[in-house]
Amino acid sequence: MSQSRKTILVTGASRSGKSEFAEMLAQNTQKSVTYVATARVDSHDREWQTRILQHQQRRPPDWKTLTANTQLASYLMEASDAECWLIDSLGTWVANFMESEPQAWSQTSDRFLTSLQTTAAEVIMVGEETGWGVVPAYPLGRLFRDRLGYLSRQVANIADRTYLVAGGHVLDLTSMGEPLSKYGI
Repeated sequence: MSQSRKTILVTGASRSGKSEFAEMLAQNTQKSVTYVATARVDSHDREWQTRILQHQQRRPPDWKTLTANTQLASYLMEASDAECWLIDSLGTWVANFMESEPQAWSQTSDRFLTSLQTTAAEVIMVGEETGWGVVPAYPLGRLFRDRLGYLSRQVANIADRTYLVAGGHVLDLTSMGEPLSKYGI
């Protein structure tokens, strides 16, 4: 693993600016950037297509784009130390596995977490904050919230830096707080 390797989590609410902040961090690495899109493309959803286009238009033309709906861990294992991988987003990646049984999801998330710890690349991840509102009314919504929340917590424990983007501000949680892992939680 390269000495310059870093892992960064940028988390926040919808439309908070977390993707734009993560893109700036990736640009500042001066490395070859691979933008990893985790969303499934739905050609019938015009609003979703508009969101994807907005993300594409913000990216510099020299960035590579990779779609990794499910095989994210495998791709990360192949990355080099000359690269910065920007994964956007953990929430859409988790959504791709909502029909997975608990054991299959556990294996998938474990592989991903292992790949984060062993990849040679610098990795910047965008993750949505969930669970700050009411408990979802449907089991699938609760399952999504729980899976993403737990994965984000595990990623933050691995990350060298964790940022929260909220209310138009970036908060460096690594500098301001202590990880739960410090307390054995």
